[in-house]
Amino acid sequence: MTACDTALEAFEEHRSVLTGVAYRMLGRVTDAEDVVQEAWLRWSGADREDVRDPRGYLVRVTTRLAVDRLRQVQARREAYVGPWLPEPIATDYGPAVPDTAEQAVLADSVSLAVLVVLESLSPLERAVFVLREAFGFPFGEIAVTLDRSEASVRQLASRARRHVDERRPRFTVDPAEQRDLTEKFLAAATGGSIENLLELLAPDVRLVGDSGGKAKAPLRVIETADKVGRFLYAVAHQPLPEAEVRFLEINGRPGALVLSGGRPDTAFSLDVADGRIVAVYLVRNPDKLGGLAA
Repeated sequence: MTACDTALEAFEEHRSVLTGVAYRMLGRVTDAEDVVQEAWLRWSGADREDVRDPRGYLVRVTTRLAVDRLRQVQARREAYVGPWLPEPIATDYGPAVPDTAEQAVLADSVSLAVLVVLESLSPLERAVFVLREAFGFPFGEIAVTLDRSEASVRQLASRARRHVDERRPRFTVDPAEQRDLTEKFLAAATGGSIENLLELLAPDVRLVGDSGGKAKAPLRVIETADKVGRFLYAVAHQPLPEAEVRFLEINGRPGALVLSGGRPDTAFSLDVADGRIVAVYLVRNPDKLGGLAA
């Protein structure tokens, strides 16, 4: 086996972790893939004889690259048309993550609701939160990764955790219950009455639509059951050529992809609490739907 083959084998062993870190940092698959590719270039060109912990080294390189990339893309997002949502991804950890508790942590850390909250953190706070909360890295290792003192990292972690806890929705829902409610939601929106749809929505439900100005979607967050229900009912009853719906797990939550003529049109995911829908996320920006279609 050549040195290049050995380097590639070691890198591929940790690729899923690197991609997971980069995606949670950046919220875009393309950006995450670019960062991971750059990490590979640095790994393949590095003097690896002195690297005792390839995983730690690769996570350190990937995180630093992601922090730099995040600082660049944040300026672009300020000019984004309408609300910005992370690029939705299909998630089904299956046998790769056999432990139920670990599955729950991974699913929660990649949920659209949490990723939206992470957008309001500084790049360093976000890096600390992702490494600590999603992947369980010790503070000392995070400190080395970010070239900060352990005390500084602990402060960043505390600030990030407090910020996220204050803004994230706090609820636990059985996946089967959420899948059932997702199917009822789609049936009520497309074939039922407006009353059927309103019964599924919490009084303070919010709808966040992301189009990037490239498709029809509300340019502001819609709130209250009446406004959200009437908007969704009106949209669902507009003709869509060769419509097809695929149910799938999106960012750790049951969701659906709506296709028109075989091309992705809309992805939606729901947050549920106490048997009611409390948030609806609609992604219609075509640049963010290619991965789900594949």
